[in-house]
Amino acid sequence: MSVLPHSVENVINELSKLPGIGPKSAARMTYHYLRSPNKEATKLGKALLDMDESTVFCKECFNVSDSEVCDICSSEKRDKAKLCIVEEPLDVVAFENSAIYDGLYFVLGGVISPAEGIGAEELRFKELENKVKSLLSNGNIEVIVATNPSLEGEATASYILDLFNTELKEGKIKITRLAMGLPTGADLEYADRLTLKRALEGRRDI
Repeated sequence: MSVLPHSVENVINELSKLPGIGPKSAARMTYHYLRSPNKEATKLGKALLDMDESTVFCKECFNVSDSEVCDICSSEKRDKAKLCIVEEPLDVVAFENSAIYDGLYFVLGGVISPAEGIGAEELRFKELENKVKSLLSNGNIEVIVATNPSLEGEATASYILDLFNTELKEGKIKITRLAMGLPTGADLEYADRLTLKRALEGRRDI
């Protein structure tokens, strides 16, 4: 016999599926909504339903959007000669919040990870090829690989380099990688080997 009503158990089970949320955290969140006034649970439910019904993936970059082509891809102010490849939509948010990038994006939908059974065929490389070909019709472009500096991110970056090897040799595209290095306030003695390597490779004039 269950101590909790099935409706409450169902909410806890669903919330515990969220990244970084365990059963205890899910239970606390559930009881928060049970205790909260003003129909907070109803508002959350409606917001989730609205999101599920109104959002789509942009057909150009695969970022989340409320229209077939997102505002970034449709903007005349974006530099069509620059394409930044990221893993997930939240990476686009990070770049846009920085307000220092004015090009286009392409969301791969993850990284190559053999350990998790994710191969190149599970990601949007075919769509990426089509996007690059479309941009090349207007002239040479720069492809910025902005995958995370993890083993999986590096493997994905290498795959992208191989994917456009012909265009690279022909001088049609330039492929760059985000410089990775020491964060502000970091101590050199605590930096790992890869971080120091990236910091040296990304050094610039002062």
